[in-house]
Amino acid sequence: MKSTLKKLLPFAVVGVISGATTVGVQQYIGHDSDNADQSYFTKSSNTSFVGMNTAAVGDDFVKAAKTTVPAVVTIKNYQTRSTSRASEQDLFEHFFGDPFGRGDQRQKQQQAPDNMPSGMGSGVIISPDGYIISNNHVVAGANKLEVVLSNKKSYIATLVGTDPNTDISLLKIEEKGLPFLNFANSDNIDVGQWVLAVGNPLGLNSTVTAGIISAKGRGIGILGGQGKASNPIESFIQTDAAINPGNSGGALVNVNGDLIGINSAISSTTGYYQGYGFAVPANLARKVIEDIKKFGIVQRGFLGVTSVDLSNDQQVALYNRDKKANIKVGSGVYITGFSDRSGAEDAGLKAGDVITKVDEAPITDFADLSISVGSKRPGDKVQVTYLRNGREATTTVTLKDQNGGTTARSKADLSVTEKIGADFEPLNDRFKTEYGLNSGVITKNVTEGSEMAKIGIVDDYIVIEINGKPVNSQKDVEKILDKYQGNVQVKFVDNFGRIYTKGFKMP
Repeated sequence: MKSTLKKLLPFAVVGVISGATTVGVQQYIGHDSDNADQSYFTKSSNTSFVGMNTAAVGDDFVKAAKTTVPAVVTIKNYQTRSTSRASEQDLFEHFFGDPFGRGDQRQKQQQAPDNMPSGMGSGVIISPDGYIISNNHVVAGANKLEVVLSNKKSYIATLVGTDPNTDISLLKIEEKGLPFLNFANSDNIDVGQWVLAVGNPLGLNSTVTAGIISAKGRGIGILGGQGKASNPIESFIQTDAAINPGNSGGALVNVNGDLIGINSAISSTTGYYQGYGFAVPANLARKVIEDIKKFGIVQRGFLGVTSVDLSNDQQVALYNRDKKANIKVGSGVYITGFSDRSGAEDAGLKAGDVITKVDEAPITDFADLSISVGSKRPGDKVQVTYLRNGREATTTVTLKDQNGGTTARSKADLSVTEKIGADFEPLNDRFKTEYGLNSGVITKNVTEGSEMAKIGIVDDYIVIEINGKPVNSQKDVEKILDKYQGNVQVKFVDNFGRIYTKGFKMP
């Protein structure tokens, strides 16, 4: 990570955290929709942004606000916290304690999960038939999701899918003729361009703030840093439009009211606005939800390389010291090795090459590389420009998934452990004796938002039985659940030795 961002990283707060929101007075905003025959796949009426700031700024803001406010919703996350792991809602306290006494409020929420949300955030309607995009952390751990429109109409939403690696989620409510926003081409945005952030900060519904794009392609290390994402893609749009807790999942729009990003995080020493907000670019968010809608899971391409970010002088210095290499600080990504069945290695790239471009897009750091490749699918071909011994060359790389495949997979193609979102390791005899157990496996790599996570299981819990059958290995779990359809009952032990039996429906 760049040294300038290292000062910000300790204060990065995922999610302008939904659970830190105080329920406030909701405004009534009337709206009409005359675009019922369109959808979020419709191209924006203007994605070039040429001359977009030449009109009177005030008039532009009014137009954008009128377009955006009716399409931005409140999302209420109801969950029984006693059965869920500490989440992004606790992140503020993790860094800074509880100076505002919000622990008492959340304790009350835990005692009444059926009538008070554990957290609140925002979402954006992207089609007239009720598809809504938001953040993964806004919906994480929910037993129930309630969507409230700007006109105060309320719906129970279905969670279609999530992607912790981009902090994006897709929800659906059953309604027609809804107002919605078009996606703009976020590759065309410029630093200094006027933008509006629309959401529900601190319980203040339908709030509009204005600012500019402060930077592009920001990697702040927050998704992977909190352990929620196994292969995070961070290339945030940075803005100084005021964003606070509750804005998560809301809209970042241009002055035409086109969606250019999904507000996701702030960087702050207080947990509140200090001028640094971050949004997932619209192009990446759109690709993620298209995958979820079509395949049920995100299709992500990989080059299959391990690397050193040459923009990070400290990382380069450490690598040179440990590996006795002679790489120099500068623009690009230095290849140090390859994964199994690597598409990059198949295309002729070698350790020591420096990647400088992907499909003519400059690669100045790992954030550039991750979004250039991660926003494509397995089987896609990319042109990779690289330096070898000071000479520039280009090769065509066929991207693969993490298993080395080049074709799209649906949920039906996933393994049992991928479907339920956890790996399992055998429980040794000492633990069995200590807990008085005859069987058991230890949970590992529990995925945020997975079926296992939803029933309160986290890493290092002990699963004793599945569907009444003892399990002693991952193979036992796979054998019980392979091709199984229906309700799954899991008997497990938490870190305090308490035994639970909880269930989910096999995805």
